[in-house]
Amino acid sequence: MPTGFQLSVVDQSPVRKGGSAADALRETVRLAQIVEDMGYSRYWVAEHHNSGAFAGTAPEVLIGQIAGATNSIRVGSGGVMLSHYSSLKVAEQFRVLDSFFPGRIDLGIGRAPGSDRVTSAALVYPRPQADINKFPQQVSDLMGYLTGATVGEQAFAGIRAQPGSEPESVPEVWLLGSSFYSAQLAAVLGLPFSFADFFGMTGFHGPQAVSVYREEFKPSPFLAEPKVNVTLQVICAPTSDEAEYLATSRRIDRLRMALGERQGLLPPEEAAAYPLREDERVYIERNTVGNIVGNPEQVEELIVQAAARYDTTDVGIVTNCYEFQARVTSYKLVAERFNLPSLTAAPAPSEPLAR
Repeated sequence: MPTGFQLSVVDQSPVRKGGSAADALRETVRLAQIVEDMGYSRYWVAEHHNSGAFAGTAPEVLIGQIAGATNSIRVGSGGVMLSHYSSLKVAEQFRVLDSFFPGRIDLGIGRAPGSDRVTSAALVYPRPQADINKFPQQVSDLMGYLTGATVGEQAFAGIRAQPGSEPESVPEVWLLGSSFYSAQLAAVLGLPFSFADFFGMTGFHGPQAVSVYREEFKPSPFLAEPKVNVTLQVICAPTSDEAEYLATSRRIDRLRMALGERQGLLPPEEAAAYPLREDERVYIERNTVGNIVGNPEQVEELIVQAAARYDTTDVGIVTNCYEFQARVTSYKLVAERFNLPSLTAAPAPSEPLAR
């Protein structure tokens, strides 16, 4: 049984066919309560827009609901797509969250749009879309606003993100990515780096990107040495056949999203019978090659192997199934295989602000 692993959850708030986005968001909060008790250490929520498959459009709002409904698990974004927003506004949002839940908030940031081009334009309209080449400056400014340091633009030097709190209590900032660019930027800025292996094909170059991050890392006021998380796509079930059956929902969803269809996860019986052309079958195989699917013993072995490739024991898990209980079972089986320290949590407060 593996020891020393820190396991966390990245939740995309999947929407099922016949369900609603509201259902998905309520399940996100409930799942956070459940995995906290299982011993998972972090719970990060994603940002997607104009998607029928994922309900998490506002991670900063969802984080507050989750943190208020749990007791000790760290809660954060996986991640905020910073290129859409003002660095000051994001800093203020997460300062507010940290004021209510000090020491429990993570701010994961990415530069991907989390949407299609038209939706990306709508997110900033009537302003022009941000120059993606300015993303490194946005990240630097964000850190300045969070910590009270000087930001890059002199005209903004006197601005302080509110509410003001002690710098040592600010959210932990992670740079998220699936490319060498993100790895190098995290290294230059001296930030923790989370690699998105769960995208599908990114695992082919992921270990090399993480190696570059470690080689080029520069210590900073935020981090003295490299810190790496890898997030994997995982479905675990009592038998490998059941796991493969449950995974058909996610696999077909991946194809339908590529085809522009936004109708939510299909039930596995419908997904298993979905008619596929040969080119569609090849697409699915190519884009899910790094996914981990199997019984508890198989999943444990594959997670350990993946973690070894990235030379880390800090592993995030994404699990998307049609049925909520199948997701719960998957996380439970993984927690048991990795001997996570299950908690006996006090009843969660009924109101998010009742701390």
